Amino acid sequence: FIYKLLHRASLITEPNNYPMNGIAAATRSTRRSRHFLWNNSSCFSSRFSTESVRGSESGPRYPHCFEPLDLGPDIGMLPNRFIMGSMHTGLEGHSIPKFVLPLLRAEDDHKDLTEMAIYFSERAKGGVGLMVTGGVSPNRQGWVGPFSGKLTTETERDRHKTVTEMVHSIQIPMDGDTSGDTSTVPARICMQILHAGRYAIHPFAVSASSTSSPISPFGAKELSTSDVKSTIRDFVNCAVLAKEAGYDGVEIMGSEGYLINQFLVSKTNHRTDEYGGEHFGNRMRMALEIVTETRKACGKDFIIIFRLSMLDLVKDGSSWEEIKTLAQALEDAGVTIINTGIGWHEARIPTIATSVPRGGFAWVTKKLRDEKIVSVPLCATNRINAPTTAESILSSGSADLVSMARPFLADPDIVKKSREGREDEINTCIACNQACLDHAFVGKTASCLVNPRACHETEITIEPDSIPADRKLNIGVIGSGPAGMAFASTAATIGHHVTLFDKSNDIGGQFNMAKRIPGKEEFHETIRYFKTQLGKLQKDGKLDIQLGVEVSYSDMEAKSSDSAGDRKIDKWIIATGVDPRIPNIPGKDHPNVLSYIDVLRNRAKVGQKVAVIGAGGIGFDVSEYLLHREDNDDRDKKADEVDVDEFLECWGVDKSNKERGGLIPDNQINIPKGKREIILMQRKKGKLGAGLGKTTGWIHRSTLVRSGAVEMITEVSYDMIDDNGHLHITVGSDDKKKNRVLEVDNIILCAGQISKRDLEQAAIDSGSDLAEKVFTIGGAYEASELDAKRAIDMGTRLALKIDDDSVVPGEHKFQADVGAEEKLFNAMKKFM
Repeated sequence: FIYKLLHRASLITEPNNYPMNGIAAATRSTRRSRHFLWNNSSCFSSRFSTESVRGSESGPRYPHCFEPLDLGPDIGMLPNRFIMGSMHTGLEGHSIPKFVLPLLRAEDDHKDLTEMAIYFSERAKGGVGLMVTGGVSPNRQGWVGPFSGKLTTETERDRHKTVTEMVHSIQIPMDGDTSGDTSTVPARICMQILHAGRYAIHPFAVSASSTSSPISPFGAKELSTSDVKSTIRDFVNCAVLAKEAGYDGVEIMGSEGYLINQFLVSKTNHRTDEYGGEHFGNRMRMALEIVTETRKACGKDFIIIFRLSMLDLVKDGSSWEEIKTLAQALEDAGVTIINTGIGWHEARIPTIATSVPRGGFAWVTKKLRDEKIVSVPLCATNRINAPTTAESILSSGSADLVSMARPFLADPDIVKKSREGREDEINTCIACNQACLDHAFVGKTASCLVNPRACHETEITIEPDSIPADRKLNIGVIGSGPAGMAFASTAATIGHHVTLFDKSNDIGGQFNMAKRIPGKEEFHETIRYFKTQLGKLQKDGKLDIQLGVEVSYSDMEAKSSDSAGDRKIDKWIIATGVDPRIPNIPGKDHPNVLSYIDVLRNRAKVGQKVAVIGAGGIGFDVSEYLLHREDNDDRDKKADEVDVDEFLECWGVDKSNKERGGLIPDNQINIPKGKREIILMQRKKGKLGAGLGKTTGWIHRSTLVRSGAVEMITEVSYDMIDDNGHLHITVGSDDKKKNRVLEVDNIILCAGQISKRDLEQAAIDSGSDLAEKVFTIGGAYEASELDAKRAIDMGTRLALKIDDDSVVPGEHKFQADVGAEEKLFNAMKKFM
């Protein structure tokens, strides 16, 4: 009822949909000869011989990445082979009725797209050749969530002009000019048109047939034949408005299980009219009519990217022959670029999480390219987060373009730094999903764990040496974990002098343990990034790093006294992290009992049968570590060493594409045998790992369950540890209690953490003025789940305000405002 009331209240007259002028045939009986659109110097652009990524002394470091791509005389050149892929950030605007905004107490309503414009302009300044916005719906039924962004009216069109004008004002360098000089071209941006179909999280969801999806609480209504034709017109109208808004093109989302993809497969298309049935020509008709009519309406000088699902990873998905047929028909219909889509959102195979190897799905793009049936450029996607990976994909002939989405959240200058050979300065995306996808699914503005400025550029401004001389401070930071590193690098960059202390001989804190977990190899990169940044600041005299130094409260007093001279510390940042919480279990001092720090940091030897107490994030990490690592395997694997074929085989991906959807039959999946037997327990009733990431938690649970080597137990009371080191437990409650004795070799304690606030407490207890100069951040401030996202964000934001006299201990935590979409989502959850 509430939805319908709001919907009716927001109804406005929309412009007439663009008229249809007849639909081109889905396929041609005689295919035209195919030609390549890129410049003649490369002929078959990505089929280069493998060579050093450094290239020639006069050329770019990654020659294939920075070779221009000619999209034809009507569109022109792309300056490089990088595409910034589509991500929903929450900056795309929304369609919440005006009268609802005051009810939500939403001041910043995101209808003004200035923040989106600044976000994309920063990425354009970073040198990317082509950018694609987050998904924008062509009508109300296509909303991803309630009142999400759409483009159906001239008013909405005009708002987008802010974005395109700012982007087009930026020039992108282009190598390969025949004169040997570097020329420039304006930055380009396309808008993605996305109709959610049955993935819509609102009660107006529609689809090819009346079905429900496992990721939405609302069932979808089948579109009638006339509704399908109307929806096609809505797509075309949306593209026309996008062109009028100044966009260089559109990407039509035909993959990931959204509406067009739902029409393509029999899994969700049970229709019997011209848009369904057993004949694939009918099921692909909608996609082709959208492309055909968009090309007619928008002309030859308009980029049309089609995101084609080349690997559905769901039962009854597309066959390889159908994918090839559609690719050929899309070229005939007028697409400029075919982008690769991997997996439906409901697929139970990881496709973008950190456990996926780098470039783990580029092979499917190469497979289509090797068929030599289309001449339009093909773009590889998914888990491409480093220039070395991109160069390898392009130089091996796997694709003509590479799409990176989340890496541009982590570092808007990734292309520029790659071009200039500054790879060590790239803030690499670790594919954690914590601040991007996890935010998107709850209506929250996206950000990035390793870069909290992402999507918050207007509120977090880090300008080098921007602090006035009379506001500069000498700051002591104790602890070089995520929070300490973020604070130190930000504060030193803007002009404060920072001394960073750590009792360890290495920076990184808990990340040095996290990087050892299988599937979290990317954490090496974050440590490398901060080490590079802090090293540069130290070289510039803005920062002093003192490792292997444990700071006591008396040291703090001495360094804060006038006798310290010019290096007197004005304010202290306590980023000392956490200690493991040791549960009060009789016998806990038995030598068989280890903490997670003993295992991950101190590399203690662990037996073959293990009990893990605590099923939060650390309990799952330790279980995965013990499941895959042997005691004699002491080397930490790096991200680019993770084997793609092993990953695909383990998760049941059919690389030959013989099976529909690209899935190997369950009984043929080869899951590696676990190295140990593990019993993972928690005190609470309910699903283990319920607090894990919204979009990644299922992967961790599935990994342990599928191994067959992990037993999971809930409602556990830990009674005692006997003299043999065996754990006595009680399972269940009331009259369903059962007693068990776990005869294990080791018991690993992962029962949470306690903030290390000794120094802060000592300052408070002293009663001196120093207590007013001590600020605690990160895990030392709040220990729950060792949240690196919260720690880095807190450290960064405090560093920008630490010179403000109004910022005092206890009132020093700053965070992003809650936007209208998030408030609406939270309100609507009560009715879902």
